[in-house]
Amino acid sequence: MNVIAPNKCMLEIDELSKVYPTPKGPYVVLEGLNLKIQEGEFISIIGHSGCGKSTLLSMVAGLNPITKGTIDLNGKKIKRPGPDRGVVFQSPSLFPWMTALENVLLGVKQVFPHGSKKEKADIAKYYLARVGLADAFHKKASDLSQGMQQRVGIARAFALKPKILLLDEPFGMLDSLTRNELQQVLLEVWNNEKITAIMVTHDVDEAIFLSDRVIMMTSGPYAKIGDELAIHLDRPRQKLAVMDHPDYYDLRAHLINFLEH
Repeated sequence: MNVIAPNKCMLEIDELSKVYPTPKGPYVVLEGLNLKIQEGEFISIIGHSGCGKSTLLSMVAGLNPITKGTIDLNGKKIKRPGPDRGVVFQSPSLFPWMTALENVLLGVKQVFPHGSKKEKADIAKYYLARVGLADAFHKKASDLSQGMQQRVGIARAFALKPKILLLDEPFGMLDSLTRNELQQVLLEVWNNEKITAIMVTHDVDEAIFLSDRVIMMTSGPYAKIGDELAIHLDRPRQKLAVMDHPDYYDLRAHLINFLEH
């Protein structure tokens, strides 16, 4: 069972705002958003399109400048991207002419520059094997299915040994069968690594299955946190067992009710 360290705040978002200038004046995407995330937590963020979920995630990643407020990771303000944050996007953005192993090694070489060639290869191979790609080390990314490419993306993020994992609708482009498979893969690797994770998703069932807490965003502009829901389901989790749990449909109804109002 995954244990969250009591009161150990890893990520603190304080009065965060994001404003874009437009010809019609400033467009306020997020305003005065506050959130604390504990070490080892898996958080999902849901809300309607345009509410700033991905904007928030990109600011935590350091890919989008902050207009007002602060984001602190282990007490240090985030100002730019860094290897302490692993990111998995909807599209894994692999180099198509490189093999699965070479794509993962790119990040490993950056984070472990003093490791031997074998040590770096072993790290990359370990995480590729963890996501079910032990037989595909030397296949070019262009020869992999979309689901397999996303597995490489997940392996690459974990191989960086980040402090926090950021997932921006990582399964949004996949068919439902592949999506279910990769949710389970992600959960198993995450549970083994005990890493803090934040995921943006539109999928209510996905949020319940994966998360310790679901953060609900109000519709934009001026989006902020409207509600949050703790998911007290034992870990490790299996999809069918979660759906059979007596609390499952109450949790689901809570999230859907928020999204419909």
